[in-house]
Amino acid sequence: MDSRSAYTLLAPNLILIGLFLLVPLVWALVMSFQAKRSFGPGRWSGLENLSRLLSDDVFWRALLNTAIFTIATVPASVLAGLALALLMDKALPGRGIFRTVVYLPIAVSTLVVSLVGLLLFDESIGIINGVLVDLGVAPVSWQSNGALAMLSVVVMTLWTRIGFGMLVYLAALQDVDHEVLEAATVDGANRFQRIRHVVVPWLRPTTFFLVVINMIWSFQVFDVVYVMTNGGPGYSTTMLVTYAYDEGFGASRNFGYGATVGLVLLVITLVITAVQLRVNRRRDA
Repeated sequence: MDSRSAYTLLAPNLILIGLFLLVPLVWALVMSFQAKRSFGPGRWSGLENLSRLLSDDVFWRALLNTAIFTIATVPASVLAGLALALLMDKALPGRGIFRTVVYLPIAVSTLVVSLVGLLLFDESIGIINGVLVDLGVAPVSWQSNGALAMLSVVVMTLWTRIGFGMLVYLAALQDVDHEVLEAATVDGANRFQRIRHVVVPWLRPTTFFLVVINMIWSFQVFDVVYVMTNGGPGYSTTMLVTYAYDEGFGASRNFGYGATVGLVLLVITLVITAVQLRVNRRRDA
């Protein structure tokens, strides 16, 4: 196949990438240097948006919330996915049903999962508080307490991600060399030692992939937060993406400042991903 044929086959994807990724990215970069509050022409403001961002307390709170959310969800989702994959790799009764329950959030829209979370954690009509009241326990302030609101968002996010990690690990477990496991067994290694010294090192590339993808997802979280808490109470669960959305499409309609927040989020994500790649290459060298 010559280069012309290759580019012909790639053309549809390249066009879509250009229209829906590169063009919006360049447009956001241009808007970040403008004072733009409508769909008409904006006024060039230089680094005014960036200067405001550096002194914006809400931005720093959103950045802190995003970091806390990432630290809470990434390790838990990866470890839980590995644990479930090791469990589901064995012949267990009801394994198919359990896999379906864990995988279900991946098959449906995240908006649906968010609405389920709202139904579970709503202070007034939520199922969890209803059960607690029936048991004689005081209802929990899921929406009015900042820490509990963050916890509810983390719980629902984990439910949407554990199934993906489980499936990826299940596929990777099929490539583990069983002869190495048998040799470890002959040498006297128990199940825990085989997992720790054989399986986990063997799955290192898979783990690295899941860490990177989960970190990117954490920095891009929107649906669950917007539906369940809308960033509240106060700014307790406001994330960088929700803050950029509120600034760009909320009451202020400050497109320029919203684009600036979005670009800063993009830069942070790229830097963290690059650092992870560099660390992984050094480890494998």
